[in-house]
Amino acid sequence: MADSRPNTGNGNSRDGSTAPPPNPSTPKASSSPQPFSLIQPSELQSKKQKRKVLRAFRSVFRAFPIITPACKFPTSPGLQTDSHISISGIRVTGTLFGYRKGKVSLSIQESPKCLPSLVMEFSLQTNVLQKELSAGMVRIALECEKRCGKEQVKLFDEPLWTMFCNGKKTGHGVKREATAEDLQVMELLKAVSMGAGVLPGNSETEGVDGELAYIRAFFDRVVGSKDCETLYMLSPDGNTGPELCIFLVRM
Repeated sequence: MADSRPNTGNGNSRDGSTAPPPNPSTPKASSSPQPFSLIQPSELQSKKQKRKVLRAFRSVFRAFPIITPACKFPTSPGLQTDSHISISGIRVTGTLFGYRKGKVSLSIQESPKCLPSLVMEFSLQTNVLQKELSAGMVRIALECEKRCGKEQVKLFDEPLWTMFCNGKKTGHGVKREATAEDLQVMELLKAVSMGAGVLPGNSETEGVDGELAYIRAFFDRVVGSKDCETLYMLSPDGNTGPELCIFLVRM
């Protein structure tokens, strides 16, 4: 006997077949990318404001007349003035991460809650770096050449580096933009200030056993000059020396 009820279009196709009702408990895949709560570094947020303050200070300073003091302070013969001003280290958050059989990436953040200021991919494999760290002190040197006839860029903006690990050449370091996977790792580690462990990896590319290893710590960023910076890993206990040093040199 044919059904005399009108076709409302819910679950029925044009040929009269009935589609199964939707399961309300099944989650729907989101087509939009997952939002991140990481914020911009403060140096980028206040960059324009600092420029305005500096310009205003310069304009006021130039308005004052130049006055030469009439007397000079006595100096000791053994005392010498040093024109070089040492810059103390700035504490930043550094994260080394990568799949065990993949390449290591380095992320530098102003704090764990900020977007990366630098992301660099090393040609060194993650399992090799883990062995070096377990053996003792690790020194990574990154060298690049100065550009001739062009304006020098900031050291962190250099695109390509020659990499040495404990004195051995191990390929190159390449600066790149942070990918969605990089930001996802930083988002997962936002509450971690120092530590090491593994995160679930991408099974589609690394297999079901693929795990992403990471090491996160505070680094002292010491700026020697515009062509030389050093990142010293700080030990959690504060008693022993740093386990990892990264030198960036433009030659």
